Amino acid sequence: MSKLAKSSVFPSVSDVLTMPLIRRGRPRLAAGSAGLDRKVRWVHVAEVADIGPLLRGGELVLTTGIALCDDPAELTAYIDGLADAGASGVVIELVRRWTDALPSALVAAAERRSLPVITLAQETRFVAVTEAVVAMIVDAQLAELRAAEQVHETFTALTVSGAEPSEVLREVARMTGAPVVLETLGHDVLAYDPAGGEVAELLANWAERSRAVNVAERTAYHPDAGWLVTIVGARGNDWGRLVLVSPDEPPHRLVVVAERAASALAVNRLVARDRESLERHTHRTLLTELLATGAPPVDLATRAGALGVPLEGRQLVGMAIRPETTPSATQEALRDLAEATASAARRTKIPALVGGVDDISVRALLSLPAQSNVDSSLRRLASQIRSSPTAIPVVVGVGTTVRSITDGRRSMIEAAHVANAALRSPGTRSYHRLDDVRLRGLLHLLREDERLSAFAERELGPLLARDAAQGSRLVDLLRVFCEHGGNKSAAAAAAHMSRTAYYQQLARIETVLGVSLEDPESMLSLYVALLAMDLPC
Repeated sequence: MSKLAKSSVFPSVSDVLTMPLIRRGRPRLAAGSAGLDRKVRWVHVAEVADIGPLLRGGELVLTTGIALCDDPAELTAYIDGLADAGASGVVIELVRRWTDALPSALVAAAERRSLPVITLAQETRFVAVTEAVVAMIVDAQLAELRAAEQVHETFTALTVSGAEPSEVLREVARMTGAPVVLETLGHDVLAYDPAGGEVAELLANWAERSRAVNVAERTAYHPDAGWLVTIVGARGNDWGRLVLVSPDEPPHRLVVVAERAASALAVNRLVARDRESLERHTHRTLLTELLATGAPPVDLATRAGALGVPLEGRQLVGMAIRPETTPSATQEALRDLAEATASAARRTKIPALVGGVDDISVRALLSLPAQSNVDSSLRRLASQIRSSPTAIPVVVGVGTTVRSITDGRRSMIEAAHVANAALRSPGTRSYHRLDDVRLRGLLHLLREDERLSAFAERELGPLLARDAAQGSRLVDLLRVFCEHGGNKSAAAAAAHMSRTAYYQQLARIETVLGVSLEDPESMLSLYVALLAMDLPC
């Protein structure tokens, strides 16, 4: 693993050789071509043989060589001293000490240490070289400071505006031109921007690839993977990694972008603690796209797989978890329910997309192995949801088991119908299927049909009008009668009325509606109308 350089603003030895002032001296590389990319931090004019102890590293040494002798051992020691001190290179003017070529011992030592040695065939004003190189360094530093200030302003604005992670990553991709991925510490992808590349290629086998990339520092470049990795979160409370895909070690400017983006993401999470988690937001986005009309996005399976939820070659089951307290359940309660559902799925090791896509329920799409027992998995998951420390009374609806992503939409819609139909009579079942809710389920599937509401109005309209005008509760008494299968005595007891008084109310209901409650078909029609009227939204 590579450590990142603190700055890349310094010119390289190659950059210095392209300067007009140096070019006029007719430069020639005598040795050390492998070190031409070394950075030049400073230029030092020195006519001293024992120069090494005077250097701090990164200096380009300019000399005429007048202080150097011809002894091979001393020339070798001179080069070793420069290399040990971290000098970036040495420029020797071939005018005063040597005029045609350098001693072979010096050249050999420089080649061995990959220390660039450049000769100048014409006399050159070293002070002018020093000024020119320093000016180059200062200009580059100012440019980097301006770029860093721009990065700071950009991400500060994103932080203050409460930008979503997708917006932050979009800005990272724009600034760097490189794909970027935000993942959990468990290697699930939370957000990404392919920077114009292929999403499938970026996210293919993501979790497996990511587990192989370990970094010891908070920001580090992994050359084998070609990833710049930055830890996201406050120290001691880290929750993710920001990965910038860069085949070559990125310059300091890109490192600054990644680190500022990580800070913006960390602040966003702190500010959004009272809102849904980033993971739930990501899951909700995928579920919303799946439930939208038309074919699901072509990359949905890839994106879900990157979250650890494979959708291909699996048994898919839609699930809807609805609080029994609806519609009084708050958005905070639904967020807690979504987190509890996701936590239950993790405990039971069932991959699932979990999120709230409306204001009344939590939806999930379960991904089960092709040969697993679906009912057993559903019982375990429903039990875990209900036993959560933050659990509230819920109704769990389950859709048909399907094997394609397109059919997954149908299973999720069916699950919502089942949960809504079961809301009036949740019973003791851990979860409900369509055949469990029977007539209520059928009516719920037809709830948007105007003919059903018209039927309920025809059957119950006069009774509803009577209750509204006189403050009576004949509709409620009729419901008790129907729910007890026409057993007048049991219905009277459930209504907390004497049988005589209750029978009188039943007679009044018959008069208002013009029907006989002794007729089984009349009672059935009225009960169906009551169920239709009571359908939840």
